[in-house]
Amino acid sequence: MTKQEVKRYKDLLIKERTKLNDELSSLKKDNINKSQRDAAGDLSSYTYHMADMASDNYDRDFSMGLATEEQKRLFAIEEALKRVEDSTYGNCLQCGSRILKKRLDAIPYTELCLECQKLKEKSS
Repeated sequence: MTKQEVKRYKDLLIKERTKLNDELSSLKKDNINKSQRDAAGDLSSYTYHMADMASDNYDRDFSMGLATEEQKRLFAIEEALKRVEDSTYGNCLQCGSRILKKRLDAIPYTELCLECQKLKEKSS
């Protein structure tokens, strides 16, 4: 892989990391840090319906699931950036072969070549 290609992938990774950090901040601000009363818009001290509570809990759980998945992607991006720095980016972590550029264009933080990814998914 040429230095120019590596720089392009590094820029893609940094852009994706920035986007994910913004999304995580938004999720945290909008859903995760709110109390149940704040999330429901309840200004009174009266209790509200159990169905409303269940809906709010579902929304919070859904947001937590999204945040967890985005954290995993953020970690994968950080690891890919480390591989850029130590000149191993673009190599499969399992078999050591080159990862196709089409795959890196689609998922720049991927760790595995297509064949190793298929084997991993088959065994899961």
